[in-house]
Amino acid sequence: MSVTIRDVAKAAAVSTATVSNVLNNTGKVGPQTRRLVLSTVKKLGYIRDVHARHLASHDRRTLGIIVSDIENPFFPEVIKSFETRARQLGYDAILSDTNYDPRRTREATERMMEHKVRGVAIMTSEISLQLVHELARRMIAVTFLDLAPVRGYTSNLRIDYPSGVEQIVNYLYQNGHRQIAFVAGRPGLKSNIERLEAYKTSMRRLGLEPGPVLPGDLRFEGGFAAGSAIAKLSPRPTAVMAVNDLTAVGVIKGLLTAGCRVPQDISVTGFDKTRLAEYCNPSITTVDIHREILGRLAADALHELSSTVSPQGKEYRIGSELVIGDSTGPAPELSVTLPTGSAHA
Repeated sequence: MSVTIRDVAKAAAVSTATVSNVLNNTGKVGPQTRRLVLSTVKKLGYIRDVHARHLASHDRRTLGIIVSDIENPFFPEVIKSFETRARQLGYDAILSDTNYDPRRTREATERMMEHKVRGVAIMTSEISLQLVHELARRMIAVTFLDLAPVRGYTSNLRIDYPSGVEQIVNYLYQNGHRQIAFVAGRPGLKSNIERLEAYKTSMRRLGLEPGPVLPGDLRFEGGFAAGSAIAKLSPRPTAVMAVNDLTAVGVIKGLLTAGCRVPQDISVTGFDKTRLAEYCNPSITTVDIHREILGRLAADALHELSSTVSPQGKEYRIGSELVIGDSTGPAPELSVTLPTGSAHA
């Protein structure tokens, strides 16, 4: 059974009002009594119910963040940045993970409502507009990730995926690659669709036909299956663009298991610039979409919306930047004519 403020008051032989004044640093309490109350709190292991206190004062100081998959290396840095900025702004933060499940997304959204959060950052596409409208109706600020147009109580964070994808395709083209495959993410996710379409557009802009598109699941397993399949293709692509870094790691493992060398036989790129890309062997050529900025902007946008009398959302744009790793090199047929390391200059 949890310790209550009444338990602390009884053990210290003071009133509950005195305990409350000490904990909240309000009212006049003598130094001796203050020390007694604080030592009793520590002895009993009392933990304040911040949520209940906020409800009692009608002061909601909590922000929520909903993500698709906490195991995806993309999200931890976003969450960390979001929570750090939220605390700087005076908020607590709570997290929900949907595992790409619309039912769990609904449950997560309802949980945010139950906790009476002031705002929620939705970093997943598995949410219905009906739930979005319900959040706005309750005057809960919402920040999306590439999902919906701005409106009252709703802002959007838009990542420049097309630019990042184009940078990858151009880089591979400059290194002699003409047969470039693509490993997709989950069907229906807007960010994945946007990356796939940008890949096709970038290929055609260079006068190339898009290569084979293999299914993926944004996870290692889907990438491994795709890498294994690519190794068996004839003719085999000289490069593979994966929809995210975790998929790229799986692709590399699948290719290596099948006897292909990376990047000597086939180059592989990812997307998102997670720590995984840096520490993978070989390190992965990827695109930095500045996750630390993303998390901070999400918290700032919620704070701005929830602190305005008549909140109107904004669109925040986040750039993308190519980062060269060791998973890419010259196309095999050019490897003898290109100087060593020229692909990473």
